[in-house]
Amino acid sequence: MIIVAMFGIKPRKVERLDFIVAGAQKSGTTALYYFLSKHPEIALPDKQELHFFDDEERFAGEANYNALHGSFHLKRRWSIAGECTPIYVYWKPAIERIWKYDPKIKLLVLLRNPIERAFAHWNMQRFKGREPLDFLEAVKEEKNRMQEALPLQLRRFSYVDRGFYSEQLARLFKFFPREQIKIIKSEEFRDKNRAMLDSVFRFLGVRPLIGGRNKDRNVVPYERAITPEERQCLHDIFSEDIAKVEQMLGWDCSDWRLL
Repeated sequence: MIIVAMFGIKPRKVERLDFIVAGAQKSGTTALYYFLSKHPEIALPDKQELHFFDDEERFAGEANYNALHGSFHLKRRWSIAGECTPIYVYWKPAIERIWKYDPKIKLLVLLRNPIERAFAHWNMQRFKGREPLDFLEAVKEEKNRMQEALPLQLRRFSYVDRGFYSEQLARLFKFFPREQIKIIKSEEFRDKNRAMLDSVFRFLGVRPLIGGRNKDRNVVPYERAITPEERQCLHDIFSEDIAKVEQMLGWDCSDWRLL
């Protein structure tokens, strides 16, 4: 008892995740991760994106989850543990792998206007020096790049493909009941941040976070603004899928259609 009083209680190890932030990339997941990391009841790994369930080599045989659980080096007691890798909702085998890991796990997904998401994704790749093509050129080249990536999906340059949310939602709903999934419209997470955060913590079963300043995170300088021509092009590409998302989620996505 004296030792416990002097040195405190060593936090228990993570043996099972309670939740995963599964997507979508460039939709506010870094900001959500930040607020989750500030919550005293929540344990998160040392780095934001573990890329465990989208690692094809790791799942070539029987999955060993020790590496997943060993990514947590905790210095305080906690109630629930989770991780945040936003490619999971897009990476086709990942959701089934998560289900096999734990069919009772909770999933958080943020969805952003796919036009804005695609342009932000392209801008990030330009900023990192990976993308030589201008935006519309890259959009037109995406199918060829996807063919070259087969049998895997395209990671870096999947600007348009990641924005077809209806297929990704259908995959989520195939494996998990809706009460285990919280889907947040990114624009509402930005504009109604405190209310959205409170709803996230209720969903996870922990008390609301006290304090914590809201600000944009993981923002890189934009090379330029999206042009009307580019916006119209993506509007035409995504229009049908946006309607499907509205039907699946009961959302009003009229703001995603604005030109």
